[in-house]
Amino acid sequence: MHVIKNPYFFIPVVFFAGNQVLEKGFGIFIPWIHSYLDDLLALPVILGITLQIYRWIHPMRETFRLKKEHVFVAFLYVSLVFEGILPWYSDHYVRDYWDILCYGIGSFVFYFKINR
Repeated sequence: MHVIKNPYFFIPVVFFAGNQVLEKGFGIFIPWIHSYLDDLLALPVILGITLQIYRWIHPMRETFRLKKEHVFVAFLYVSLVFEGILPWYSDHYVRDYWDILCYGIGSFVFYFKINR
């Protein structure tokens, strides 16, 4: 199955895009959703796009999967950059440890539902 057709990828992309339209286009901010939805959906979207690109270029197309280590490194990278490094350099970023939990949940959703 193409990653793009997987509902566990497609639905987060639609929610992410819809949330961005509400926030940036209409100025509507729902507190919990504004704080955590993007973080929850980030890794399924990022890794889903990455997996689809790899499947387009890899010789074993449909059977190619990202390893646990790849998903874990992506989780660590996103957590470190957005919750560790960027808050030191900019007031636009806020260190929130609940975001790391959201990244972790998103990583599990990707690994067990999209990366199959």
